[in-house]
Amino acid sequence: MAAAQDSRDELMTRLEGAIGEDDDWLKWLRGDLYEGTGATSAAERLAAQNDATVVGGAVPTVVSGFPGYRVSIETRYTVGKSIIPGTETMHAKAHATAVIQPRCTYASDADPEKSVQLDCAGQLVDIDPEDFRSDDLPDASVLFSVHLAE
Repeated sequence: MAAAQDSRDELMTRLEGAIGEDDDWLKWLRGDLYEGTGATSAAERLAAQNDATVVGGAVPTVVSGFPGYRVSIETRYTVGKSIIPGTETMHAKAHATAVIQPRCTYASDADPEKSVQLDCAGQLVDIDPEDFRSDDLPDASVLFSVHLAE
């Protein structure tokens, strides 16, 4: 989740920079120009906070058409005393895949050079690229959801 959340934050920064400057800003909103460059370090920070290590980095993936990451971790500590013989020296391992999913729709004939009304899961957001300020954008969670895909 940390890898995808970090990439969502990066996506928001790039979207904010594109509105009013780039005629393709709606592509950022759709996630079409998604890049995500800090995902592995975000996953490593969260793993370290939980006394674990990321194995193999944050691997970019696509699930149901949405970009995301698959991350595998291994604990730094052993399982310890257990009711299962022979597991005392083993390390726990887990993996998860999280995706970033755009939450907003807009008119199919929307002109990115004019004011566009977004419907973000019922919350209406108006973006006017000619008079845009960064605080016009709502929280990242309004525009994009991050959720586990597996």
